[in-house]
Amino acid sequence: MILDRTPLNLNEVEKTIKNIPENQKKEGIENYLKKFLKTKNEQAKKIKESMEKLDLLKVKREHIVKIIDLLPSDASDLNKIFSDISLNEDETNKILEIVKNNK
Repeated sequence: MILDRTPLNLNEVEKTIKNIPENQKKEGIENYLKKFLKTKNEQAKKIKESMEKLDLLKVKREHIVKIIDLLPSDASDLNKIFSDISLNEDETNKILEIVKNNK
């Protein structure tokens, strides 16, 4: 049953599934997380807080989640996340600086 449609980064998913009883689906999710989880909880929190402090209107919760999960290292990687909108150079540099400082 869907209770909420809030985008979650992989760290938040990891916390959420701890409350689910063991089954085959949970095992599949855990295997996926082991393969693709790149950040620690502290890193994810710092990036999220820093992104929210920027208060950029173009940056939505979905974008922040993808930035945390993918940790873009340059403007081309970041533009793949923001395919629906375009960021100016200043916005791009601020976001990349946050990611760089929290790696």
